[in-house]
Amino acid sequence: MRTLISTAFVSLDGVMEAPGGEPGYRNSGWTFKDVEFLPEAYEIKGREQEEAGALLLGRTSYQAFSQVWPDIEDFADYKVMPKYVVSTTLAEGDLVTNWGETTILRTLDEVAALKETEGGPIIVHGSATLNHALSDAGLIDRYHLIVFPLLLGAGKRLFSTTDKDTQKLKLVEHEAYANGLQKNVLDVVR
Repeated sequence: MRTLISTAFVSLDGVMEAPGGEPGYRNSGWTFKDVEFLPEAYEIKGREQEEAGALLLGRTSYQAFSQVWPDIEDFADYKVMPKYVVSTTLAEGDLVTNWGETTILRTLDEVAALKETEGGPIIVHGSATLNHALSDAGLIDRYHLIVFPLLLGAGKRLFSTTDKDTQKLKLVEHEAYANGLQKNVLDVVR
């Protein structure tokens, strides 16, 4: 069974919206404004590309990333990696042609079936709505979080607000950096 990993930049209060400067969010670009860049804090991002066997995205994140990531050298491993987009509305004709193999999944059952296939971990970037659904369905196995020492208030959050039973996590890797960032790798305890 493949491991499904949710990876995110999050503020201390759980906001994940527009970390890279995407338009429409009041605090857009919060990952690079007022936070000193330290390359060592992002080491896990390179490791994710090397170790992942597939990329899983929601429609909104796919549409944003597919316009930019195919041409960014830092994301070259993702270009050749199989990609899956979970969407009930996206059509085959909406997929870009310069980003490698991409498959549309229509249901969480199809995501669960994908986890049963052979291959390396499946990594989820961005995709707030998808993260909520995957978490609520018990499909996420691990979280890779870079926590920023910021309180952003309003904004899309990584974690669902669904009323559900406690979900226990086990911290398996962590580090704090001089700029206040924290890396937290947490396994979902089943």
